[in-house]
Amino acid sequence: MAFGRKAAAIRPTTWAGLTCAAALAACVLGAPAAQARPDMVAFRDNVSPGTIVVKTHERRLYLVVEPGVAVRYPVGVGKSGKQWAGATKIDGKYRNPAWSPPADVKRDNPSIPDVIPGGSPANPMGVAAMTLAGGEYAIHGTNRPNSVGGYVSYGCIRMLNNDITDLYDRVSVGTTVVVTR
Repeated sequence: MAFGRKAAAIRPTTWAGLTCAAALAACVLGAPAAQARPDMVAFRDNVSPGTIVVKTHERRLYLVVEPGVAVRYPVGVGKSGKQWAGATKIDGKYRNPAWSPPADVKRDNPSIPDVIPGGSPANPMGVAAMTLAGGEYAIHGTNRPNSVGGYVSYGCIRMLNNDITDLYDRVSVGTTVVVTR
């Protein structure tokens, strides 16, 4: 999916239109739980420090901290047909956000409630989320750690709660995010 749509409005108590949820009613999860802590690694891509790079095929997110060095995190990425690539920026940061499933998630999982409160173990956003400009996606935590490392989302980048907390504290609104396949 490309960044052709305008970002969904974020209301204080809901995530209307955020196309990125875990399929709460689905029992099929991706790869086994990713338990690794973020690593400092060599990073050869030619991007500026402060840039987030998501390599979908690796199921890894990199935060470039200096030329040639990045912090690497395991992530869950879009399922087949739900992946996208492009460049955007973080346009919002939220702790314990409530979430409302977008139409495509609700259609696939009609038993999902219309709103799942922030802090609920059933909330697919986990402890924090950073929305991405130009689309209906986010980089967010998860209360289903076994899904990290797989092709599992509706286009969002899913992280372990400890990792999204670490990344959240390292970046700000306006941070560039580059997603590659």
